[in-house]
Amino acid sequence: MPSCLRFKGRAFQPGGIPHMSFVTRRKPVAVAAPAAGAHRLKPTLSWPHLVALGVGAIVGTGIYTLTGVAAGLAGPAVMFSFAMAGVVCACAALCYAEMASLTPQAGSAYTYSYVSLGELVAWIIGWSLILEYTLVCSAVSVGWAGYAAGLMEQAHWGVPKALLAGPDAGGMVNLPAVFIALVVTGVLLTGTRESATVNFVLVIVKLVALAAFVAFTLPSFDARHFHPFAPFGWGAHEIDGKKYGVMGAAAIIFFAFYGFDAISTAAEEAKNPKRDLTIGIVGSMALCTLIYMVVAACALGAQPFQVFSKTAEPLAFILRQVGRPGAASVIAGAAVVALPTVIMVFMFGQSRVFFAMARDGLLPRGLAGIDRRGVPVAVTLLTGVIAAVIAGALPLSDIASLANAGTLAAFVATACAVMVLRRRSPELARPFVTPFVWVIAPAAVLGCLYLFTSLQARTIEFFLAWNAIGIVVYLVYARRKSLLASA
Repeated sequence: MPSCLRFKGRAFQPGGIPHMSFVTRRKPVAVAAPAAGAHRLKPTLSWPHLVALGVGAIVGTGIYTLTGVAAGLAGPAVMFSFAMAGVVCACAALCYAEMASLTPQAGSAYTYSYVSLGELVAWIIGWSLILEYTLVCSAVSVGWAGYAAGLMEQAHWGVPKALLAGPDAGGMVNLPAVFIALVVTGVLLTGTRESATVNFVLVIVKLVALAAFVAFTLPSFDARHFHPFAPFGWGAHEIDGKKYGVMGAAAIIFFAFYGFDAISTAAEEAKNPKRDLTIGIVGSMALCTLIYMVVAACALGAQPFQVFSKTAEPLAFILRQVGRPGAASVIAGAAVVALPTVIMVFMFGQSRVFFAMARDGLLPRGLAGIDRRGVPVAVTLLTGVIAAVIAGALPLSDIASLANAGTLAAFVATACAVMVLRRRSPELARPFVTPFVWVIAPAAVLGCLYLFTSLQARTIEFFLAWNAIGIVVYLVYARRKSLLASA
């Protein structure tokens, strides 16, 4: 082995990569810094932008749409489903905050795995993140389409129902879902700071609408709607292909909480990443957990869960049921205006994961190209088109469940990365330190694994099949093209 290796123009000693087999080779943390020139993203975001990115991603389809789906699986005990999913995500968020401040580079859990667990694991996590982010964009597009279709029907636009739902729901194609996915793609192409500013404004709209929902439903609150509290039990048990019970619902609701991980994909574009990433991740998670619990309690108190669990627009539906049709239209309108923030943040995250993998050579290097506005155009367009196709054809519950599998894998990897680096490199300067790490990190791993086993069987099978394909792609292409292969 040569006495000095070079990676992205940087020299480091052979000891920096202790295992150079393609399975375990990894980037030293010191090398995992932004590249120069054409493959470097521009730092344009401050902590308010990052908090807004987190809130924009977390408060979205989960509370506007999946509240009804999850209530149908757990009954009023869905409150505990929110709590369980929130606790697991909070543990993962603390691990993400440490890794993001330690390794401020695009790529999120993919990059964290690369510097700690090795290239093969990094590839698997990156491949899983591709699944996660693309499906989240599709799922939120479907959730947005549910509210948009309701407004269209209320306005008597006469749009054929076959164009408002995918084949699973008896239609041909969910055209509104396809439309919004492509529109958000266009917004992201205008530039990072510009799209982040649009996101900030829309997040304010979304929070005001949820506050209005709480205000309008409180007068109709009836505690009798919470009895029986757990009609489907506490564990996850499968009936007709769906997992019922508190934990079964938690595995779906988990979709509603993540989004803070998308903040870490913006690490390279943060002006002061070591401070701002921690504020963005922890702050948005704490704020959104509070919002979710309050809104879910008001929804369940206003109407029995059986009433709103089947609708695609549960919050607007509840307001109509309590005699507030005008407020229902406002909430639906706010969802139509503001839900695209979730698509925007996750599409942003997806393009940055694609970008990081391409820059490392694991995907074609041409995908890492940046235009004059600092936007990775090729990967953004690719993400948008794929998300639009999936949104046009598949139902929300299936997409959300599949997206959760990829996210759970990323959370497990990040928690493991924190523990590995604490042991392997205790001397590293950590701007944010996960408190009680040997409790928090294992809790995140175990919680995510339990939620993974609570997913539908076909979801787990698809996820394993997806990663089997990914490993073949890695063995055939990525391991040879990796920049570390020639280091």
